[in-house]
Amino acid sequence: MANVKQKLLFRNKDDSTVNSSDGTFRSLEKAGRPNRQKEKMNELKDRTQDDRNSFNDSLEGDIRDFLINEAELHTYDDLTKVNPVTPSTVLKCLQARYSAKVFYTHAGCTLVALNPFQPIPHLYSLDVMREYHCAPQPQEFKPHIFIVAEEAYRNVQGQVEPMNQSLVVSGESGAGKTWTSRCLMKYYATVAASSQKCQDTVEKIERRVLDSNPLMEAFGNACTLRNSNSSRFGKYIQLQLNSSQLLVGASVQTYLLEKTRVAFQAPNERNFHIFYQMMKGATVKQRLEWMLPLEQEFAWLPHAEKTLEEDCLQETVEAMINLGIDEGKRAQIFRILAGLLQLGNVDFSPASEEAQQCDLNEHSKGFLQKTADLLEVPLDELQSCLTVRTLRAGKQNVLKPCSQSECAVRRDCLAKVIYAQLFDWLVTFINNSMCAESSMWCNFIGLLDVYGFECFLLNNLEQLCINYANEKLQQHFVAHYLKAQQEEYVAEGLQWSFIRYQDNQGCLDLIEGSPSSIISLLNEECRLNRASDAKQFRVRLQKELSDNTNISWDKFSKEPHFTVAHYAGKVSYQIEGMMEKNKDPVPPELISVLQKSQDSLLHSLFADGDRESEGSRGHSKVVTVVSKFKNSLESLMKILHCTTPHYTRCIKPNPDCRPLTFKKEEVVAQLEACGIVETINISAAGFPIRIPYGSFLQRYGLIANTRLTINQLNSTEMSDQTILGSAVEDVLNVVLKRRTPNSTLSPDDNNNMVHCGRTKVFLTHSLLEMLEEHRNRVRSQKAFCIQCCWRRYLNRQRNLRTQAATRLQAGVRSWLVRREIRKWHKAASVIQTKWRCWRAWMDALAEAELDDAEDFMEKEALPMLPKLDPLLKERGSVQLSSIPEPVTVRGWPIGLAMASAPSITVSLTAKGFQRVMSMMACLKIPFRNGEYKVNTNQFDQGVASIRAQPRGSIKMHLQRSPLLYADMHPVHKTDVVTGFNQILLERT
Repeated sequence: MANVKQKLLFRNKDDSTVNSSDGTFRSLEKAGRPNRQKEKMNELKDRTQDDRNSFNDSLEGDIRDFLINEAELHTYDDLTKVNPVTPSTVLKCLQARYSAKVFYTHAGCTLVALNPFQPIPHLYSLDVMREYHCAPQPQEFKPHIFIVAEEAYRNVQGQVEPMNQSLVVSGESGAGKTWTSRCLMKYYATVAASSQKCQDTVEKIERRVLDSNPLMEAFGNACTLRNSNSSRFGKYIQLQLNSSQLLVGASVQTYLLEKTRVAFQAPNERNFHIFYQMMKGATVKQRLEWMLPLEQEFAWLPHAEKTLEEDCLQETVEAMINLGIDEGKRAQIFRILAGLLQLGNVDFSPASEEAQQCDLNEHSKGFLQKTADLLEVPLDELQSCLTVRTLRAGKQNVLKPCSQSECAVRRDCLAKVIYAQLFDWLVTFINNSMCAESSMWCNFIGLLDVYGFECFLLNNLEQLCINYANEKLQQHFVAHYLKAQQEEYVAEGLQWSFIRYQDNQGCLDLIEGSPSSIISLLNEECRLNRASDAKQFRVRLQKELSDNTNISWDKFSKEPHFTVAHYAGKVSYQIEGMMEKNKDPVPPELISVLQKSQDSLLHSLFADGDRESEGSRGHSKVVTVVSKFKNSLESLMKILHCTTPHYTRCIKPNPDCRPLTFKKEEVVAQLEACGIVETINISAAGFPIRIPYGSFLQRYGLIANTRLTINQLNSTEMSDQTILGSAVEDVLNVVLKRRTPNSTLSPDDNNNMVHCGRTKVFLTHSLLEMLEEHRNRVRSQKAFCIQCCWRRYLNRQRNLRTQAATRLQAGVRSWLVRREIRKWHKAASVIQTKWRCWRAWMDALAEAELDDAEDFMEKEALPMLPKLDPLLKERGSVQLSSIPEPVTVRGWPIGLAMASAPSITVSLTAKGFQRVMSMMACLKIPFRNGEYKVNTNQFDQGVASIRAQPRGSIKMHLQRSPLLYADMHPVHKTDVVTGFNQILLERT
């Protein structure tokens, strides 16, 4: 750079010198203009070269400075923090983290997962799952597959559009996609089971979702050159959630099972896991039932001596039981699989004459007999359908013996069609056992686990379809993130310079484009009713697709082939046998034999075979393998486009699957193939969060107390967008000023964290966390204010109710007291009236006493007592003991009655019982049956007249109001005298 500056300085000096020269010098300059132009061009080239050299020097210097601190490289949990972002720096960072046994790293919007090739149980324990699920901000934790799962789950909880989520797990074969999908399923099952609602149902669905995985892996995975548990089919699992985000069901959709593996295994590869599980895990009784002797070898079970972790029959059987497959169905499934193993040992010998059918080898007859017994089909018809084919000539059927190679093809076809139908039946049964009704679930989280990119020594139709699916997924990633995001930046007015990335649209046009592509030409070749010719098909490919740069041919190769430049590398495909696999013909004789099976399960698998065979014989359109695969793949891509995708890139550190071994060349190729470096660059320079103005204000408008109508929030007019944009800026200014007091939202400040476009606001994750934190703080404050107002209102209402109740109680009690006082006044009036009457009667008795005292004493002294005077009898209230006739005591004064005689006998009537009893109790007079003698001063000291007693009526004086004695506070008191009793006590 210093050299460039010096050259620029000298050039300016020369220009100034020229300008200050005279006219002659200028004329010389004009005369030498061509030479000057050449010199300027050479000078410009030198400057450009110097700039490039200086830029490369500075970049290399930055890389050296970055790589010097190797001790800190493993601390970079997000590759966007790497500076500068180059394949070398990214590779070095991943290697440092892998050496530190850190296997997950963020790369912008994606998660990079390195396969450790060894079990790490503590990394996926239940405690770790709950820790990530319960964390307020899981992004603050170490990178993990559970962060991606939790982010998708919280998007469903927050009803963020689009609400349905898809987790796309991609990578090469052996990179760890199957294990990652298994961890995701276990995480969601655990999260759903953490709720106490519908616990039994949730546990049942959780158990079935988890058990579907080992069952499908047993029937659909196999050991290949690149992976010991390679998925030989693609699956998309929908975890169905209800409105409460609880797991209520699940469904599985499968893609392109590699059924040819049943009858053909490449060198150093194995068949499906289920066959090895049967051979190694069967009991003696099961071996007898399945006709599998311990010492017997099978042609379709290569490398049976190799033991894998997946060779566990008990786990598969337990999964069948938990999914609801009864013992009878399990026995039928294993008998059918054993029959396929016996069928693989059947070999054919060439016929002695061309018109005769092929014979079986001596040892093959026993294997065919066991096959017929296990499949429960007639032996003769089974042998006939394998060795004789039926040709239709007009309305007649002609039987033609098959050659030895044709017999082998029909044998393999029989095994493939049985296994494929059995696999489809299992998938249907799994879906029926755990799929919920459409009314029970409203959202779903999809897990996509497809076969990884494959490149073998011999690649055929299966590898073409597998790599085609990976190309579609890579295009979805490119279109959704790399391409669409950059175009959106430009459309929204961001100052953005496009970052170059690898676009695989040309490769997809080669495979599936129109009017001419590999798929269209392959289907057209299969629809022609002629024998397949590999060389002729290669010539046609060269003629039709020579303009596409993604296809090439090796002119020196003897075998017909074509090479496709995929995003992950070039793959050479063998044309021989590709058309036959694409047709996938099933002879009708095989279907008819299987329909005659006595095995109910096998019979049900081919119950609709007549319709299919009739359709295949007719002139209807032939549905090829690649056509069905393309249609199912397009339906899958529609689902992915309607959901929010979350990408996880699985990386295979070494090709030999050795634990904790990092091969730089292997990793770099995968990083470049899946566009990780471009993703990091875009994520580091861009804004991963994009929210429309209306949605932003609906969620964060309360931070600045924004008051806008719903119509304004949902409007798309530019005038309203301007209003919304100013409101959004107000909200962002509040948040940014809290972070930095002098910070404002301007083009020169904080533009690395936020940018307001024309209709959307673009944010980084850090600013989004700040917004969420500020929103939670404001909501807490407003909730606190609402709670205070509500509590104040409740207290006021409670006080008002208490006062009203007190007034009501006081009014009722005063009314009760007034009613009682009225009764007391009435009773007092009655008492007073009776008392006056009694007092008047006593006065009358006293007067009679004074008048008749002497006469009474004289009569008493006589020996013969006369009969009692009627007047005295009427007035008296006692009877003398000497008088035999009883006298009723009615109203005499007590003093007079007691002074009348020394002994009296009291006789009471029922009418005056209470009155006399009260008088006697007050005078303490005991009751006796004999005489009662009283010493009086009537005659000894003179007559004691009753007139000496005070006269006058008894009056009741109420000194206080009765209301004062009302019980205003009704409390149970045992020692307090209230009411009328208190009045009487005060009177006394």
